Amino acid sequence: MSNVYDNILGLIGSTPLVKLNTVTKDIPATVYAKLESYNPGHSTKDRIALHIIENAEKKGLLKEDSVVVETTSGNTGFSIAMVCIIKGYKCILAVSDKTKPEKIAYLKALGAKVYVCPANVPANDPRSYYEVAKRIAAETPNSIYINQYFNELNVDAHYQTTGPELWEQTQGKITHLFACTGTGGTLSGSAKFLKEKNPDIKIIGVDADGSILKSYHETGEIHKEDVHPYQIEGMGKNLIPSALLFDKVDHFVRVNDEMSAYRTREIALKEAIMGGYTTGAVTQALIQYANSYQFTENDFVVLIYPDHGSRYITKVYSDKWMEEQGFINNCFHNYEEVFKTEIIK
Repeated sequence: MSNVYDNILGLIGSTPLVKLNTVTKDIPATVYAKLESYNPGHSTKDRIALHIIENAEKKGLLKEDSVVVETTSGNTGFSIAMVCIIKGYKCILAVSDKTKPEKIAYLKALGAKVYVCPANVPANDPRSYYEVAKRIAAETPNSIYINQYFNELNVDAHYQTTGPELWEQTQGKITHLFACTGTGGTLSGSAKFLKEKNPDIKIIGVDADGSILKSYHETGEIHKEDVHPYQIEGMGKNLIPSALLFDKVDHFVRVNDEMSAYRTREIALKEAIMGGYTTGAVTQALIQYANSYQFTENDFVVLIYPDHGSRYITKVYSDKWMEEQGFINNCFHNYEEVFKTEIIK
């Protein structure tokens, strides 16, 4: 029998590449998006959740009724909770208060216990979601801490799956890879594999305005003045994750909340791809990069679209939320015309 699986975990990986035809029409290169929303947990994080948990099983670290603990902005949590259901483990997650209520409801629906922590505190603050997860893991018997930001298996998961898929799907023609950086695992693992195949492939990391990653890559130093609140979830950091292999990255592009939000909605309108906020961010990074880099018709660019837009309906896809951020007035669309809702009385 084909396309038949023993459980939902068999659907992880082998996500499709889809050509972008409209939003990138002014760029002469061929541009494809890798739709990680086609994973069963609707994000690229399914790959690391399965890989790390199965590695722990092989090492005998997980037993019946074990507890898996992690820090997450949402997507990793969904993936871990999903894997835990199939494997029979309990799941405890620490999230930041930037996480929207529907994401928390989703995590709880998958059986996870959720701790909500303040986002705008230093990473080493005992209230941060990093420190809360560490404390819970230390205090909980028979538990493991995934620790995706500092777990080499985060990188290895993508080195073994995402990188080879990109190489095979493009038949080795890929010249540029763009991916958002949070933990850095997706970008680093893919980059490590691709650079081994062809060191001339350009790896472009996408950072958030409000994060320290771009300036750290350029100077080797942490610039605290770069840190300020921002809205894009799962991207950028106020610490340096060891899962981010800076030596595999050729260049970083920093994007802001506003333009990433517009671009996310434009992709839905023009390409019919309902992507998450980082979908807009990585596309905006490509467009900014193209302003200074001369792409040619021979270039083959892949953007990793990490997750699905259904998790952002009350955020970037919400007119009310956009207005609250002050984004509507500066948008390159006429939002009054495009998104106007007619109410019949």
